[in-house]
Amino acid sequence: MGGRDGASALAVGQRRKCRRGGEGAGRAGTALGRGRRAGEPTSPSPPPPQPAQFLQTYSEEGRDGVRIQLAHGTTTLAFKFQHGVVVATDSRASAGSYIADLAYNKVIEINPYLLGTMSGSAADCQYWERLLAKHCRLYALRNKERISVSAASKLLSNMLCEYRGMGLSVGSMICGWDKKGPGLYYVDDNGARLSGPMFSTGSGKPYAYGVMDSGYRPDLSVAEAYDLGRRAISYATHRDAYSGGFVNSKGTRAVTLERTRVPHTQGPARTQAAGDACIGGA
Repeated sequence: MGGRDGASALAVGQRRKCRRGGEGAGRAGTALGRGRRAGEPTSPSPPPPQPAQFLQTYSEEGRDGVRIQLAHGTTTLAFKFQHGVVVATDSRASAGSYIADLAYNKVIEINPYLLGTMSGSAADCQYWERLLAKHCRLYALRNKERISVSAASKLLSNMLCEYRGMGLSVGSMICGWDKKGPGLYYVDDNGARLSGPMFSTGSGKPYAYGVMDSGYRPDLSVAEAYDLGRRAISYATHRDAYSGGFVNSKGTRAVTLERTRVPHTQGPARTQAAGDACIGGA
């Protein structure tokens, strides 16, 4: 009897050891499966590509003959005078040599007293100026007064400066009317912010500057200011291949829109009026 009891106790002990060994191997296999497979290399994953480095690699100083031509074309202008600010733009949206739209509005109304122009990438300009419109509205709700032209341009400059060198293409003019009178600022994708009485952006700006320099005066009347803006854009669209379509001209203190057709075949001297439409008021 004693021998049988000893043999049975030994068999029970061996079975318990086998169970414990199997449980330990199962735990080790589970831990190995959670971490990595057996024999798998442990090299770290490569970092994600940076947009700025990508554009520098494949832009004008590209390598292996592969280049991306970021071609943009437009003509926009704005100037201050005694009654406010006049903004005039063409309406042609182009993607290189392809004309994407003939009647594109390049003036964004941020609020009834504040306007922004678009030059560069249409997507970038639309996004950042609509984001600026949201911040201007929040400012008005918090402070019970509308934001100044200087503060609005500073907001846009700060937002664009955070993304400097990341491939944005923005050349915008922020203009409007506030307590200090008419205001006009130029803001670009590098965060640069300039104040002045007259600006023009886009591929047709040399031609627009030539017309504005010959006819600009601070004491222009409203009719003379609108005529100067229309003539400058008309001559620029006639000379610049990437500009064309309509002349969209707006003015602040009271924000009004005027659209003039520019037929390329007849030259800038024969423009046809297409009517006026009021989109806001003081």
